[in-house]
Amino acid sequence: MKFDKKTFLADVERVLNSDYACDMKSAGRRELYNAVSKAVMEEAYADWSREKKSNRRRCGYFSAEFLMGRAIYSNLLNLGILEEVGDALKSVGEDLNQFEEVEDAALGNGGLGRLAACYLESAASKDIALDGYGIRYRYGLFRQTFENGFQHEEGDDWLKWGDPWSVRVDRDAVLVRFADQTVRAVPYDMPIFGYKNGVVNTLRLWQSEPVQAFDFASFNEMRGEVKANENFNATKITDVLYPNDNTMVGKILRLRQQYFMVSASLQDIVKKFKAAGKDLKALPEKWCFQLNDTHPVIAIPELLRILQTEGLSFEEAFDVCHKCFNFTNHTIMAEALEKWDALALSDLLPDVYEQIVACQQRLSSEGVDPNYFYIVRDNVVHMANLAIYVSAHVNGVAEIHTNILKTQTFKNWYERYPEKFVNITNGITPRRWMLLNNPKMARLIDSKIGTVWHTRLPELKKIKPFIGEMLPEFVRIKQENKQKLAAYIAEHEGVELSPDFIFDVQVKRLHEYKRQMLNALSVLWYYFGIKDGDITDFPPTAFIFGAKAAPGYYMAKAVIKFINEIARLVNSDAEVADKMKVVFVQNYNVSYAEKIVCAADISEQISLAGMEASGTSNMKFMLGGTVTLGTLDGANVEICEEAGSENNYIFGATVEEVAAIKQFYCPREIIEQNPRLKRALMTLVDGTFQDDSGMLQKLFESMTSGYEPDRYLVLYDFADYVRVKTQLLYDFGSDEFNKKCLVNMASVGKFSADRSVTDYAKLIWNL
Repeated sequence: MKFDKKTFLADVERVLNSDYACDMKSAGRRELYNAVSKAVMEEAYADWSREKKSNRRRCGYFSAEFLMGRAIYSNLLNLGILEEVGDALKSVGEDLNQFEEVEDAALGNGGLGRLAACYLESAASKDIALDGYGIRYRYGLFRQTFENGFQHEEGDDWLKWGDPWSVRVDRDAVLVRFADQTVRAVPYDMPIFGYKNGVVNTLRLWQSEPVQAFDFASFNEMRGEVKANENFNATKITDVLYPNDNTMVGKILRLRQQYFMVSASLQDIVKKFKAAGKDLKALPEKWCFQLNDTHPVIAIPELLRILQTEGLSFEEAFDVCHKCFNFTNHTIMAEALEKWDALALSDLLPDVYEQIVACQQRLSSEGVDPNYFYIVRDNVVHMANLAIYVSAHVNGVAEIHTNILKTQTFKNWYERYPEKFVNITNGITPRRWMLLNNPKMARLIDSKIGTVWHTRLPELKKIKPFIGEMLPEFVRIKQENKQKLAAYIAEHEGVELSPDFIFDVQVKRLHEYKRQMLNALSVLWYYFGIKDGDITDFPPTAFIFGAKAAPGYYMAKAVIKFINEIARLVNSDAEVADKMKVVFVQNYNVSYAEKIVCAADISEQISLAGMEASGTSNMKFMLGGTVTLGTLDGANVEICEEAGSENNYIFGATVEEVAAIKQFYCPREIIEQNPRLKRALMTLVDGTFQDDSGMLQKLFESMTSGYEPDRYLVLYDFADYVRVKTQLLYDFGSDEFNKKCLVNMASVGKFSADRSVTDYAKLIWNL
């Protein structure tokens, strides 16, 4: 994008005049942010319009989450004008960094949504015709604070700064019909800029609105509350990402969300395809669809329904769906493989349910064993099975994960349809996760090998001959990043961290299988060892956590409470102030991650082997030159293949060992064999921490008693974990350790989202 400072500033001034009745001198921070963003959007319109009118075959990426983060800096970077805009604003006394306060577009919960965001950016950067389709949640996930150590959720008003990077497209609005209501779906289009290549793809997010916002007759008759209730029922569909589904009401709202998103998207696509005079049987020639996990799988019966209303037979419609749809599985956890009560689904979406039944009948007619191959069984609809049956391809997201799908989770389906199963290991965009968040490190790399790696990450291997000479500058930049993070944490969390401490980081979604509990117990284990005098030379370490627990996930919220109590204990103890600090950062999001990833010394990836599909935070840390402390799970396996196990710190039971261990596992024996671990665990119930809620008691019981105590083998893996972690802490700071960090950075090429989307385009999408 060509940039002219004089024209740009004039455009900003014009937007301020017309939209806010002010000028550059009197504008507030929000007005200026919106004006700068709109001025850039106007300049990019020609490229965006050209891509929207393009006739090439496209893929629609259907996802319940798109964790985009803050848009302004990444957009300016990809347009190649980040420094120019900064200099232009500086010339009139303004600072581009003031927009750090802009809210993240928190339309996702973790890796699933951030992966979708990375894929959109990488596809545009590689000139792949990929458009996202999702929901424009009014309040995103939630804003997290802590009250007395407990997670507290508040509405995440990400729109309070405005939304200058989106365009409302009323002309494309459609009606979405449920059995009990009809709502209007209005699209907001967000441009996805490729990196310095003029390509602009689209993320289309749908917002639910009432068909008729105001009924004059009802108002005249003083029945306005009836209309207000109808309006609320319409708008609540897109109010919040993942409403609590602990109740049937919450489950039905989730189902409404999913159907709303896919129905609006498919209606829009089919309508435009028909308007071009095309036969709907030829839809696969122009479109394919990637279903990002089970949330959007209801798109399959919805397209079957739409195509049959347009005159196709069921078999013709099924053939179109088979050629169009592909399914990405992100988990092996049974509770995350979505299932719906058949009665509830049929009540809400009777026409869609008919198509699901028709798919079940088609499957049954093939003579399969109904005990192994089913879509509807015992009045339950199995969405993953529906996706596998109809889709052309099914992919896992790391080699170990895909192998588990083939040999365990979907073993029967793989044996029947081996040609459908593909592995595409996840990736991250190097633009946001190095060029944007770690610019000095990027410039250091540029000085050694040039800039080709910006769009071809495997080129980073060329820094290997320079590792020795890069070490001092690498260490200096990492230390500067740690200073910035420490200052940010002090300001936002009120916890003072010394940048000279080791920064041991575990940031990700809070789930029991990710084993934040393992890390927490180790902190207490070290703490008691220091207090007792058993550990006399502990390397000063800051243990940094960040995560949100789903509002209805009781045990995950108990873990947060536990870690915050540990932080209170450690941080208030003057005797260990020069050895340990613990902080659980509030409201962990993309912008927080950008600061943390480039400052971490240790990347904790400690899920129980076989549980994590891939992980992407492990890749972000690796790109920043951080060693992995982890199990052989998810993409950790491939990280060790690329960088070498000797350059990372691996512990714990393997996938093959876990099943055998669980047959005879008794956690109480392990507890008794490790007195200091027992002491750490007993803090949950011995009065060390005050908790009137009973949460910590429940957490203790989940580890020691009940149907399946210590389900995720926290206590089993503990001894090996602290052994390897201790070795890492003592290795830290040596030239050998720093070389391991740079070897990881040099070996990260495979984990680029550019490679991932290129694999999708070749192996699945045929783009």
